[in-house]
Amino acid sequence: MLSQAVGYAIQALGHVAAAGGKPVLVKEIAEAGDIPGPYLAKIVNSLAKRGVLFTQRGVGGGVTLARPATEISLFDLCEAMDDPVIQPRCMLGTAVCSDDRACPAHKFWTSNRAKILDFLKNTLVADVAAFETRRRWKGGSPPDSSAGATRLPILPGGM
Repeated sequence: MLSQAVGYAIQALGHVAAAGGKPVLVKEIAEAGDIPGPYLAKIVNSLAKRGVLFTQRGVGGGVTLARPATEISLFDLCEAMDDPVIQPRCMLGTAVCSDDRACPAHKFWTSNRAKILDFLKNTLVADVAAFETRRRWKGGSPPDSSAGATRLPILPGGM
């Protein structure tokens, strides 16, 4: 399971990507995603420091993606937020767990962890933006589909 911070980061970047390059206020993102504003501000600040987002204060300011939504994976967000899910840890928490000295869950966890990492690496912010755009417009065409979110989501259960 991803941390709450990464979940909020994914929601926020999906919202920013769906804006098609226009700056979005943190307050607007927080309201749209029902995310606590101060917590989101910290997440945005962290992502800006890591080069995932650009932030601009003042009139016409807001948050924009630092690179196209088709080039930012969920794995990238997990890395930027230091999410434990991508750390090479033993599922049972044993200190030493490797192919040579495996814990009882090693075979299971190695296989399933690889699937999780593959999913995170192959699911893009563009996928999240496309899902959010469809959700907001109930399947209709949005007025501005230039968000670069043309891929179909590959998330289980339609995300």
